[in-house]
Amino acid sequence: MISRLEYEGLVAAALREDAPFGDPFGSSFQGKVRGAFVAGAKGVFCGGMVAVEVFRQVDPQVVSTFLREGTRVARGMKVGDAEGAAAALLRGERVALNFLQRLSGIASTTAAYVERVAPHGTRILDTRKTTPLHRALEKHAVRVGGGTNHRFSLSDGVLIKENAIRAAGGVAFAVAAARRAVPHLSRVEVEVESLEQAEEALGAGADALLLDNMAPEAVREAVVRYGDRILLEASGGIHLGNVGEYARTGVPAISVGALTHSSPALDISFEVEK
Repeated sequence: MISRLEYEGLVAAALREDAPFGDPFGSSFQGKVRGAFVAGAKGVFCGGMVAVEVFRQVDPQVVSTFLREGTRVARGMKVGDAEGAAAALLRGERVALNFLQRLSGIASTTAAYVERVAPHGTRILDTRKTTPLHRALEKHAVRVGGGTNHRFSLSDGVLIKENAIRAAGGVAFAVAAARRAVPHLSRVEVEVESLEQAEEALGAGADALLLDNMAPEAVREAVVRYGDRILLEASGGIHLGNVGEYARTGVPAISVGALTHSSPALDISFEVEK
């Protein structure tokens, strides 16, 4: 799960953005109403606790409940409900839906990738290609969909990419700089684009290799050569259409930036009961 401390400020900012000076029309409604959140497509539900927080901040008297995180939903299925002052439900519905649709979309996309590689035991990883300030929630959604989080931030580990290699003057210099800069328990991963670069990184003392934009045949060869010596991860140009082919190479992990930067929102609506 995820702590409320990681998203309550984000919810407050979203509510402020959506109605910086209040909701003059919605606040004119009196009395209590009840409404249902309904899925408009199949997918994996995620974000219920954030929607609850939205209504809590709008009006603590609102009672809202949602399905368990990770529940598989179908079109027309109720995923949650809310009851309280009409003004409060109208005030919070759009913000709640924005979070639910976005997070459920990420969880659903992740689940699709995980299903494609499941027969091969491959892990699907996310990246740092997240919406600014939404990383904790989006990485939570990846976990809900069955994926695995890569490093959360630049502070969590070293991944030496192309620009860093250029800035350092080469792979060996970059790995040496990383060893000097980080604690001895930190893993140093190097992004490589060929088997020749992989050899160079391995010789420089890398702990892991990110096989970037390499064809499945090259990834398979890397697994044969180095799979029992170093952690391997494939990335770049991998999508639902070819992720199964990459998984069949035997590479233990595949990272996909599209999980968080390109997942379509899951259709969810809020309907006030008459």
